[in-house]
Amino acid sequence: MAGLDDPHDGDAIRADHALMRAVADGEDGAFARLIAAEAPKLTRFAASILSDLSEAEEVVQEALLRLWKQAESWEPQARIGTFLHQVAYRIAIDRLRRRRPHVDIDGLDDVLEDDGPTPERQLAQKDDGRVVQAALDKLSERQRAVIVLAHFQELGQAEAADIMGIGEHAYESLLARARRRLRALLTGRDVEGQREGRRT
Repeated sequence: MAGLDDPHDGDAIRADHALMRAVADGEDGAFARLIAAEAPKLTRFAASILSDLSEAEEVVQEALLRLWKQAESWEPQARIGTFLHQVAYRIAIDRLRRRRPHVDIDGLDDVLEDDGPTPERQLAQKDDGRVVQAALDKLSERQRAVIVLAHFQELGQAEAADIMGIGEHAYESLLARARRRLRALLTGRDVEGQREGRRT
């Protein structure tokens, strides 16, 4: 998928570099090709975090504008898609901190994937959106973001960790905690939340 391959793939990085040179040189259609390749996936990512398509589109426009401004000085160390996801992630998290966040629940059965018919999978299969959304709302910003990256964006672990600005081991730990907390919330066994409630 364009822009979302292995970030260490030399051929892909060189192809991205050539595209950015074309953008910097003002080649007709170069930036339009880049937008066509990257914007749909990026918009889905931002919308999954923000649960607001118009706001997600604003985030994508801002991320693309930042990329455009860097065209002449682009020094590729990763894919264009990785850079755009990093920027969009930071912008979306900044926006989340200014309001109560929501996450699109489409595809949540993948988030809760397990070997057996667990209660949370049954809930997802029933498409009980209110229950699921309420559980997602209780996750921290970072837990919500790591679930979106892992299960909605089809990113490899290394790239997703890079987008969040953490190491792969930290990413694995964060994802495991987020999955455990989501399952606990959906099954009424949210010990972490109960502890927080007793402290308040």
